Amino acid sequence: AGGMAAAGCADFSDLREIKKQLLSVAERSRERGLQHSGKWASELAFALDPLPLSELPPPPALTEEDARDLDAYTLAKSYFDLKEYDRAAYFLRGCKSQKAYFLYMYSRYLSGEKKKDDETVDSLGPLEKGQVKNEALRELRVELSKKHKAQELDGFGLYLYGVVLRKLDLVKEAIDVFVEAAHVLPLHWGAWLELCNLITDKEMLKFLSLPDTWMKEFFLAHIYTELQLIEEALQKYQSLIDAGFSKSTYIISQIAVAYHNIRDIDKALSIFNELRKQDPYRIENMDTFSNLLYVRSMKPELSYLAHNLCEIDKYRVETCCVIGNYYSLRSQHEKAALYFQRALKLNPRYLGAWTLMGHEYMEMKNTSAAIQAYRHAIEVNKRDYRAWYGLGQTYEILKMPFYCLYYYRRAHQLRPNDSRMLVALGECYEKLNQLVEAKKCYWRAYAVGDVEKMALVKLAKLHEQLNESEQAAQCYIKYIQDIYSCGEIVEHLEVSTAFRYLAQYYFKCKLWDEASACAQKCCAFNDTREEGKALLRQILQLRNQGETSSTEIATPYFLPASLSANSTPTRRVSPLNLSSVTP
Repeated sequence: AGGMAAAGCADFSDLREIKKQLLSVAERSRERGLQHSGKWASELAFALDPLPLSELPPPPALTEEDARDLDAYTLAKSYFDLKEYDRAAYFLRGCKSQKAYFLYMYSRYLSGEKKKDDETVDSLGPLEKGQVKNEALRELRVELSKKHKAQELDGFGLYLYGVVLRKLDLVKEAIDVFVEAAHVLPLHWGAWLELCNLITDKEMLKFLSLPDTWMKEFFLAHIYTELQLIEEALQKYQSLIDAGFSKSTYIISQIAVAYHNIRDIDKALSIFNELRKQDPYRIENMDTFSNLLYVRSMKPELSYLAHNLCEIDKYRVETCCVIGNYYSLRSQHEKAALYFQRALKLNPRYLGAWTLMGHEYMEMKNTSAAIQAYRHAIEVNKRDYRAWYGLGQTYEILKMPFYCLYYYRRAHQLRPNDSRMLVALGECYEKLNQLVEAKKCYWRAYAVGDVEKMALVKLAKLHEQLNESEQAAQCYIKYIQDIYSCGEIVEHLEVSTAFRYLAQYYFKCKLWDEASACAQKCCAFNDTREEGKALLRQILQLRNQGETSSTEIATPYFLPASLSANSTPTRRVSPLNLSSVTP
């Protein structure tokens, strides 16, 4: 019962009942040609213990209407499975039973989609704006809304009506219909997934009245992942695992994606490796896995993954993306862009490829194509922070800081705790000469945990510009502590800058010991070696002239003893405004 308590209101006490429900809805989804929902339910059912013969769910009962439509349905379903949608719809005309009617409408919808996609592929390639419309949508909407008003749609019918509304950009209506579909048929994952794509923030989520069912837990975990509320998502998934779904590959993959979203790369990589052991021929989410390998520059692993997926199925969008990432890592950007284009030919609604293609065009210095690609990504998904960030970068290259600011702001709203967005925003404000704002951004970037360890240096340089020498020194000291505390001394160009500034700062304050300690550090770097030596000579001269260190002045900020060459313990007194001191 511990797991139940953790999972909140949902009742997971009877896993056998849940397994029955999943098996039965998987069957019902397949009968209607809804393969993805069927697959989701089957995968989840597979993670639970098998049922004995006596407990297997019975096949759905047939009504009079079903019997009358059976011949037409059986024939049409065989055409439908062969993707002959118009032919399937022709033989289903006039069918009254729920199942046959759904297949009739769904065939017409898919026929329109297929024609639209074929048109899109034949047109100028993925960068042409989707002028091609699914011609069937308007008629379908009229017919389905009549049925809806008469309350003649079952859960599957409502789902299809919602999809038609979404395709016609009637988002508010679509959300209402999908919520209704979730109430009528909570087991159908398709309706929940559509809601995940339509809900753009936590506020919208609060106002939805969702059915209290165990499916809601899966939905919430999924949407938390989408909305970057990763802590909440991971808690939900953990409680689902405790409730009995520990073997579910769907949950494992979602957890990996969640760690990817918070840039916990090691954790994500190890979970993906585990997932591949359990499900070696899986292609979904492998594009995310390849993004992680790309970020880590793991060439051999990425090469192996690309070859492996190519053997399984080379005409899947994910495979094309993995190969694109592979070429991009090898700096073959034209080839990479080609594979992202191929992914979009296979599925123009595939989000990741638009963003990645934008990145490739950026590498090839083709800013206009990059902007177009990023815009497409945003059209498909307003929450794609990488596309907003990419647009910011393109406009930065075009030296249009006002545009930049807008796009970086959007990226920052989507990822409030990502230091990269904050540093980019700060640089923007700096270019626009809004230095107070810039300072805030850099400080916040440092506060949330700076990935690239650049925020403090940028902040220090701002203070330098504004002649706030004391704050600048503080920032440089923090920066040096930060770099040295990582353990790995990265070749940081700015370490020498920091030591040089501090040496000069202490020199002005006549703190010879500290100044010479920093000057000695300067001698360790090529670019500051000469200045360091010169400063050491000056210090020596002044010391020999007997100018004592002015101890009666409260001492400014000090480097921690471990970092200064001579470990003389320094007094820590609160810093005084040094403008009164004549250096």
